[in-house]
Amino acid sequence: MKITKSVLVSCCCLVMQTAASSITNNNNSNSNDNDDTIPTFHTQDEQQKASDYANYFSAYADLHHQKIMLTDTHRMTAYHDAIMKNQHVFRDKVVMDVGSGSGILAVWAAKAGAKRVYAVEYTDMAKHARKVVEANGVDHVVTVIQGAVEDVTIPVEDWEAFHLQTEEGGAATEECPADDDDDASISCKQQQSKVVDIIISEWMGYFLLRESMLDSVIRARDMFLKPKSGILLPSHATMLIAPIMNEDHHMVIEEYLEGMNDWNDYLVNAKKQYGVDMNILTEEYDKEQRDYYLKSSHYVQLDDDTILAPPSVVKTLDLAVCTLEDAKGVDETEFSFDIESSGGGAEDEEEINGFAGWFTVDFQSRTDEVGKQFGAKMTNPVHFSSSPEIGDTHWGQQAFYFTSAIPIQSNGKVKINGTMEMIRSKENARLYNVKLQYTIGATAADGLNNVMDMVESVYKIP
Repeated sequence: MKITKSVLVSCCCLVMQTAASSITNNNNSNSNDNDDTIPTFHTQDEQQKASDYANYFSAYADLHHQKIMLTDTHRMTAYHDAIMKNQHVFRDKVVMDVGSGSGILAVWAAKAGAKRVYAVEYTDMAKHARKVVEANGVDHVVTVIQGAVEDVTIPVEDWEAFHLQTEEGGAATEECPADDDDDASISCKQQQSKVVDIIISEWMGYFLLRESMLDSVIRARDMFLKPKSGILLPSHATMLIAPIMNEDHHMVIEEYLEGMNDWNDYLVNAKKQYGVDMNILTEEYDKEQRDYYLKSSHYVQLDDDTILAPPSVVKTLDLAVCTLEDAKGVDETEFSFDIESSGGGAEDEEEINGFAGWFTVDFQSRTDEVGKQFGAKMTNPVHFSSSPEIGDTHWGQQAFYFTSAIPIQSNGKVKINGTMEMIRSKENARLYNVKLQYTIGATAADGLNNVMDMVESVYKIP
């Protein structure tokens, strides 16, 4: 079995196992606390808006950041094929691109025959998107709206100009009750806004859910999409994990140990040269280093042969019907892996040093009962995966390394049974913590069995 070094593409925190930790961050999966939700923009105060912009949105305003995504061939091909190979779905339809960025998906939707496209972009990238739309000759179809999708409205003038209608044939000229706080008025206005046939969005983050942009897509669906016939692209999403053997595991351990050795050298020098004892800070420094190196997931680009067993599905999402609660994370989900030695000699060291997580999305017809009856048919479905087997994507994979690797004896077997849970961080609802609980059973070539105690590990996805 070959050990292949992964390519480190970002300076995300590194990963490792911690025993007997807690995923709760003072909240848990059964809590009714609403701190782990992404608030809609019209309910945020200015301080919340500024913080969320600085922590999340600001990077997407840079062309450099957009270029990373635009040069991801696997990403671009999937979206291009989903649109251009299903032009019959887009023809004469109303499309909303949520988180439009550079506007390229909106341009494709227009070229595929959409009669109106709303490209919604919160950051100043909207200014660049308008230029792209105009330069590609589709500004008569695409309108770029700068703002949070939770706050935008369909332009009133479009109802007549583009013959917008709800599924019930409603028009914007119909009068709703005047009281904005009245339930009947709110319901009337919500129903009148549901004129969009297709919502397209590239909302996926690391290990699918990081960044929590799915919340905005769900809110856009509930506000604007025709409930019976409307479709979302991508339409379905899946999260998977698998055990891995990757030599970067050893690099992480070495970097942590080197960092502590450097600190200890500093303590000696500080005492000798400056007469100050700084040892009182050692415990806190070690905690910082452990949080950075040993208690965080690690962005990696793995080769296919680092995966030791077929992946296990830990969550699936049907975008037509999933809820904001579904977007909060992964409920405790079981997995089981059987890993066998490749049969090499004793000199060919084999080991399991962690799990890797990635996702897939599909662009296909609706599968819910209502959607199967009324939704448009994607006759040329498209599948996208961020797994190691397809090559590098800008999402890569998230590695969750063990503190100590699990050896696989020559001609032996290892069985891992456990559960995974993923919950939003209380400190930042766009980030997540992953809890892994598992037992490890090893079978040697002579048939002897060894079962380890339950291991519990918690990792931050930074």
